[in-house]
Amino acid sequence: MHNMRRFRQEIPIEETEEILYSGRECVIAVSGNDGYPYAVPINYVYDGAHIYLHSARQGHKIEALKRNPRLSLCVIAQGDIVPEEFTTYFRSAIVFGTARFIDDDEEKIDALWKLSRKYCGDLDATGEIGKFLKAVTIIEITIDHMTGKESIELTRQRKN
Repeated sequence: MHNMRRFRQEIPIEETEEILYSGRECVIAVSGNDGYPYAVPINYVYDGAHIYLHSARQGHKIEALKRNPRLSLCVIAQGDIVPEEFTTYFRSAIVFGTARFIDDDEEKIDALWKLSRKYCGDLDATGEIGKFLKAVTIIEITIDHMTGKESIELTRQRKN
């Protein structure tokens, strides 16, 4: 893994995890076709140990992850453009990890409940989960490395 070039802007691991917990969407990047990287936005849930994604059973990202299960993932927590300063006040998390396709129905149901609680709160998702259980693919990401970063302006504010 590369060390962060602007290490003063690295945020603590607890804040990086908070970005992962609270983020709504992420962009995953995989090894696509013909040597091109392939990045795609997707909903996710972080449970403190793994990241879970849901997907159709076929498609570009599925084929790519079957060929090479390593990926990176980005969540942007803040991206405030400040025109008068010609900059953006940002906070983000980057994850490098390895994907595993979950085949066990109990594991799939558990991951689908985690996703449902994150995006639908207390709504009863039993029927929806049962309806789509066989049609959905669940991808579990084991985190190999993660970092969080913020703009230098936010780092300076932190020190004041």
